[in-house]
Amino acid sequence: MIGAGIKRGTAELAILSVLEEGPLHGYEMARRIEEQTKGALRFTLAALYPMLYRMEQRGWIRGAWETSPSGRRKRCYRLTPAGKKKLSPLRKEWAELFGALKRLTKAAHA
Repeated sequence: MIGAGIKRGTAELAILSVLEEGPLHGYEMARRIEEQTKGALRFTLAALYPMLYRMEQRGWIRGAWETSPSGRRKRCYRLTPAGKKKLSPLRKEWAELFGALKRLTKAAHA
């Protein structure tokens, strides 16, 4: 079973990565993450928005209300300089973890 810290770290990396491409609202962010991971990562909006709120509190992302041409308001999120700075070490940590797991599984099957 994967621990909560691992799941949260996965979500943070996924969110920061898609926002690196440009601003998105929550629904579009969830759709892109699912699409780009071929369904391996899925976020319900009920789970996504609390994560976005926490990341906004940390200063990694910034949300602003926008009104669509149809008059519908939605919150659009952007990566902040602090979020961009967080992305590089987060990617490195995950690359090291996956490298270690790969070595471990090869050793177990040797």
